[in-house]
Amino acid sequence: MSPARVRLMLGLAVAAVAAGCASAVRPPRASPPPAHVAVPYHPREQRDVYAHDRPGMFAPAVRDLPARVYVPDSGSDDVIVVDQRSFKTVGRFRVGRRPQHVVPSWDLRTLWVNDNDSSDLVPVNPRTGRPGRPVPVDDPYNLYFTPDGRFAVVMAERLQRIDFRDPHTMRAVHRVEVPCRGPNHADFSAGGDFFLTACEFSGDVLKVDTARQKVVGVLRLSHGAMPQDVKLSPDGRTFYVADMMAGGVWMIDAATFRKAGFIRTGAGAHGLYVSRDSRYLYVSNRGEGSISLISFARRRVAARWRLPGGGSPDMGGVSADGKVLWLSGRYDSVVYAISTADGRLIRKLRVGAGPHGLCVYPQPGRYSLGHTGVFR
Repeated sequence: MSPARVRLMLGLAVAAVAAGCASAVRPPRASPPPAHVAVPYHPREQRDVYAHDRPGMFAPAVRDLPARVYVPDSGSDDVIVVDQRSFKTVGRFRVGRRPQHVVPSWDLRTLWVNDNDSSDLVPVNPRTGRPGRPVPVDDPYNLYFTPDGRFAVVMAERLQRIDFRDPHTMRAVHRVEVPCRGPNHADFSAGGDFFLTACEFSGDVLKVDTARQKVVGVLRLSHGAMPQDVKLSPDGRTFYVADMMAGGVWMIDAATFRKAGFIRTGAGAHGLYVSRDSRYLYVSNRGEGSISLISFARRRVAARWRLPGGGSPDMGGVSADGKVLWLSGRYDSVVYAISTADGRLIRKLRVGAGPHGLCVYPQPGRYSLGHTGVFR
């Protein structure tokens, strides 16, 4: 046997022993991401994590998809499909019990409806708008994907767990019991090496190591805090966390995992969305029927748009061209289409009972990190 062959055999043997010893602490790998979508960039390569989310920057998988809004109704247990241009309902289908969010898959080819109370995910073909067969998944309140596309990350809110699953089959790979109550929303660091998760019912934010799939930090926001959506700043230095009880947004330093300030936006601060030019963070203030615009450059509120007659703006997303902010009216059985030019209410559409995490699709970006549409 040649020396090179001997070295190879010894290396394989050592690797096998190491893998056997580490199997109890290292989570197993899911299937690799498909080759047709790029993997995440290194944070030093560019200054804006949303640089690939500009108007017109569609991935091949979504380039010719019809522009729709998928509205999950938690009260009526169905999903309404709205045409973005005509504002007309073009589809409606039943799903399981209490659908919470509609989430684009990492490879952009599937939309997943999170049926919280019936514990399943329903795949939807965004080309036809038709649902497929439900896939059993424990308590899927919310759904994310690791930046490398290897894992789906399920926020099992009631079970106080974060579940890592195969992103295609949704088979459970590794379950993480969390030291908080109500893990629900998240976002990843610029390099994808960790993510922050908001814990709604205990007022904490968790730092989770992506590779080790382990909680590595716990940060208490304040007494009585109720954190909601989480979003990373374009420069990757700051996480913004909406606090529904405090009526504003916390800033958390990405490098130190420490609070860096608080920005008051309005009662019931809930959803967070980045403008197409990466200048502003749209904050839906569910308790007062308004949307605040936080300037990333100045770290303060630059404008506030009030919905005529009030309302309950909740979750949603920005249109592909950046001109319309779509939000569900959680307690008003409506969907709002809001002009991002001046905050004017373009249209208010009547939908089912309890519209929640609606998905605007397609959107620009190379891949999806989940929720109602976080793309990079």
